[in-house]
Amino acid sequence: MRRGIAATALVAALALAATACGGDDKGDGGTDAGGELSGTVTWWDTANDAEKASFQKIAEGFTAKHPKVTVKYVNVPYGDAQNKVKNAFSSGSDAPDVIRADVGWVADFASLGYLDEVPADMAKKVDSEFLPQAAASGKYEGKTYAVPQVIDTLGLFYNKKMLADAGVQPPKTLAELKTAAEAIKGKTGKAALYLRGDDSYWFLPLIYGEGGDLVDAKNKTVTVDNEAGVKAFKTARDLVASGAAVTNATDGYANMQTAFKTGEAAMMINGPWAVADTYAGDQFKDKANLGIAAVPAGSAKAGAPQGGHDLGVYAGSKNRAAAHAFVEYMTSQEVQVQSAKELSLLPTRTAAYEQPDVKSSEMVQFFKPAVDKAVERAWIPENGSLFEPLKVEYTKAITGASSPEDAAKAAGIEFRKILKGWK
Repeated sequence: MRRGIAATALVAALALAATACGGDDKGDGGTDAGGELSGTVTWWDTANDAEKASFQKIAEGFTAKHPKVTVKYVNVPYGDAQNKVKNAFSSGSDAPDVIRADVGWVADFASLGYLDEVPADMAKKVDSEFLPQAAASGKYEGKTYAVPQVIDTLGLFYNKKMLADAGVQPPKTLAELKTAAEAIKGKTGKAALYLRGDDSYWFLPLIYGEGGDLVDAKNKTVTVDNEAGVKAFKTARDLVASGAAVTNATDGYANMQTAFKTGEAAMMINGPWAVADTYAGDQFKDKANLGIAAVPAGSAKAGAPQGGHDLGVYAGSKNRAAAHAFVEYMTSQEVQVQSAKELSLLPTRTAAYEQPDVKSSEMVQFFKPAVDKAVERAWIPENGSLFEPLKVEYTKAITGASSPEDAAKAAGIEFRKILKGWK
């Protein structure tokens, strides 16, 4: 995902060309002669298998409010989405009107001219009615380009029965986790923790736990390879080498979910998007058996990343009015409450947390305080591009293919190639 200067300029030029294709005759699009919303709005959604049916039904409900608008729902696998969206936007060919973007992608898409600014009245609502940390993810250079749909972070999922049988409590630190692992292994013969090793998002709690971060955006400094970064890579390797955790370098998410749902692992680190799928596992036919705790602390503190998804409108859309109205609908309090009730997803609208269906969701009530303490990532255009080289080095370190020191050094070198001029 790394871009050189020449490639960036070319993509930006293509994006601007695509935006200008319709010229003035495009107008805002999405309205008929009488000013009523009309036409087709194509939405590329990155929801997982457990979520997509609910989101498709909600999306298609927009037509009940606006009968002349047809919503075309397209589910795009999350792992393919960033590059697929970029390719569609840069060419202008078959591009969606609305995208569901990881919060780490928004600044990148906006910097390339791909996203239409959120209308002024809605932008004011984002600032006044949404969680401040969620609102921040949709901004670039002081302007709002996306509306927060859901917010999330990581927590420790645990099998209450397995931990009780082993006589241990949910570990509050990684040191406690290693001790608990011995008891769990001795009592059940199973692994304590499945730690995903093929996705660098799961590295973030480890580096935050050592008091570090990937970058210092304010001072334009790469920090992944400093002392805290090296400690984080060491921690990842130690968890696996000590037997406290198991991992897999390929298809880690599916393997992690399977191991936890079948009782092969007593714990995993995951987010609220995993709750619905986890309940489908044999171990959680009784939903009360699923426990959630804070991610165990490292040597410095406990820390988990702020995640989530925002909705943005393609700047080259011929249906901008309808597309922006669709985004407002999909991020409305009504829809967010429904998603919290059906999928345990966290709303981004502050007032939604006062609604009964949100208050009664045990999982939402756990994750909301965790989100309030989550570490905000650097909202820079290169944010998403950093994760690919980090994934490579994280996987090498956690599996023992590279030393922690070499992994940290290599990640730092790649980061500085991406972040031109950074120290």
